[in-house]
Amino acid sequence: MINVDLIGQIRRAYFEQGRPIKEIVRTLSVSRATVRKVIRGEETTELRYTARAAQPSPKLGPWIKDLVEILEAEAKLPRRERRSTQRLFETLRGRGYEGAHDSVHRYAKAWRSDQRRTPAHAYVPMSFAPGEAYQFDWSHETITFQGLPLMVKAAHMKLSHSRMPFVRVYFRETQELVFDAHDKAFAFYGGVCRRGIYDNMKTAVEAILVGKARKYNQRFLQMCSHHLVDPVACSPASGWEKGQVENQVGNMRDQLFLPKPRVTSLTELNAWLEDQCIAYARRTRHPEFRDRTIWEVFQEERASLMALRGPFDGFVEKAVRATTTCLIMADHNRYSVGARAAGQMVLVRSYAERIVVLFNNEVVANHLRHFRRDQIIYDPWHYLPVLVKKPGALRNGAPFKDWDLPPCLTRVRTKLKSHADGDRQFVKLLGAVLDHGLDAVEAACAEALEAGIASGDVILTVLARQRQPAVPASIITPAALRLNIEPMADCGRYDSIRMLA
Repeated sequence: MINVDLIGQIRRAYFEQGRPIKEIVRTLSVSRATVRKVIRGEETTELRYTARAAQPSPKLGPWIKDLVEILEAEAKLPRRERRSTQRLFETLRGRGYEGAHDSVHRYAKAWRSDQRRTPAHAYVPMSFAPGEAYQFDWSHETITFQGLPLMVKAAHMKLSHSRMPFVRVYFRETQELVFDAHDKAFAFYGGVCRRGIYDNMKTAVEAILVGKARKYNQRFLQMCSHHLVDPVACSPASGWEKGQVENQVGNMRDQLFLPKPRVTSLTELNAWLEDQCIAYARRTRHPEFRDRTIWEVFQEERASLMALRGPFDGFVEKAVRATTTCLIMADHNRYSVGARAAGQMVLVRSYAERIVVLFNNEVVANHLRHFRRDQIIYDPWHYLPVLVKKPGALRNGAPFKDWDLPPCLTRVRTKLKSHADGDRQFVKLLGAVLDHGLDAVEAACAEALEAGIASGDVILTVLARQRQPAVPASIITPAALRLNIEPMADCGRYDSIRMLA
């Protein structure tokens, strides 16, 4: 910018003093173009330099064709799968580009802007007190799971004051997984904010009323009540009301999910994500407090968080009828239940990692949850009361295939297979588990095998002997109660009495 004082000096030197342009340039340290612009124009106000219509990029020029090809290919993809300009820069660098990132960023931004042609929106910047609020959202990400591509659901939470991120991945985004994500996030933060900001996800909001009024899901309200959180839902289609977590979705996708992480389990991936969230916070400057990192501001905010009240019992309950084959349906899979619940109405509680089944307020099944569909998950012990009555089912019964039994029971089963009634004998041993417990039956099998015997009746006898009460210890007479002259056992005294008679 050329101010008014400098313009006056140029005009006086040229028009009054008659000095040549070359001398004015040397004396006042301005460019020839500036001097010519002042003396040819009549303006005496400040001169401002205007931005170039097209910024030159000499090093990017040969690579523009490659960059456009990448941008055109990615324009057909969903926004979450498009690479950032930093990733585009790294791709071109790998092909031999030697220019700067700014040139790539500037060109890609202009190209995408020309493609969209959407008007800009104005927003009001938000500010939050420490511990005041967090924002929650879901995103869909692609990973390489056990060698195959898989779409997973990522739960995102962000503290509104410190901007501390948290990301956890699940196979679904159902309500019980929302509960688990909150428990894990609050444990990660070491406390709870007073307000939670959400969009109108179906697992939380059942109906949108006038204005900000919402009809929340009752189980979701129970979770908020447990953690003392006041839930707030955004206006429909107004993602900017929780813009911090919306921005985090894009940033973390670029940081954590591009390229696709290769994992063998979600437990491994979630542990890595927590470490990466901490590493990101340690190296990133806070957008408001530029002299500190996000991690440093988060450490200060921790003192303002509410104390943890323990994990919420986050299950989703559903009443179903168990089949006569002792199976119930849960999340597109079938799970076995105790035989006494066959054909009865039971309550199925779906947790993030387990499926628990209750019958008359008693647990009749507790399985690890499986997320692949159309699976049948058996617990052979659920069928033991039926097996006792129908021992022939041992050989071909689906629940008993590849039964993982204790080692001694497995050896006994192998030895009994050579007997004509080996299955019946082995079922008797299994039936004893109902009365005596698995540990006692396993100990009896170990004792019988040590003696070189593998017979069902012998093992049951050993088990019965083990269950017999111990012989009581003999009573020892204290010295003070002993007689000085102990009586003698003499049967001849009876003969003397008979003779007297």
